[in-house]
Amino acid sequence: MVAVVAVWTLTVVVGWALIYWPHMPDAFTYSAGLRPADHAGFLDALYISLVQVSTLGLGDIAPADGWLRVLAPMEALVGFVLLSATVSWTLGIYPALARRRSLALRLSHLSRTHPTTEQIDTDAGVAVLDSLAAGISVISVDFMQYAESYYFYDGDDRTSLARHLPYADNLADQAAGARHPDVRLAAAVLRAALEDLAIILDQRFLHTEGLPGQVFDAFAHDHGRHAGP
Repeated sequence: MVAVVAVWTLTVVVGWALIYWPHMPDAFTYSAGLRPADHAGFLDALYISLVQVSTLGLGDIAPADGWLRVLAPMEALVGFVLLSATVSWTLGIYPALARRRSLALRLSHLSRTHPTTEQIDTDAGVAVLDSLAAGISVISVDFMQYAESYYFYDGDDRTSLARHLPYADNLADQAAGARHPDVRLAAAVLRAALEDLAIILDQRFLHTEGLPGQVFDAFAHDHGRHAGP
């Protein structure tokens, strides 16, 4: 993410500097004490571009020609958009990570309580399975919208989705054999959500071309985790 933002900034700054440079010094005004002939190189054009994109507006070297006076504020607007996009991107990533870790913690809680098939085969089991399917659907969307979030590693095993996804896979299998029809339906929905997540992980990151269980094992291995129970 830092590299992408750096490339964005470098491209904007250098691009505008290449526009300013051929018109220096004639199309610019200089403050007292600056000799125009001594400040007409590429570094000076780069300086002007940096001043404009950062909206500092120092004024020691300023455009004088009409079209340049219009172009310079446009670069300032681009700099403002660049800053806003960077902040929005960063603020968008961390809620996605929080949702992922929250789901992992939920799966950790379930795996530590070891619910039996009889306990799952109830109305409460339906609610649990539905909530897991909804959470996994949200994570699938997060991986599509914020693909870079895949490369963030979770420090705690309890908040590592890579570690606990195999348990969700096992839970869907366990619930599929329940007597309660609503539980079987919720298990089928959970299975579909897991399959969609596996497709996204495999197509975008892992490329195993395997079954969901194999994809989740590869996900756990890629994140340095052992699969959960």
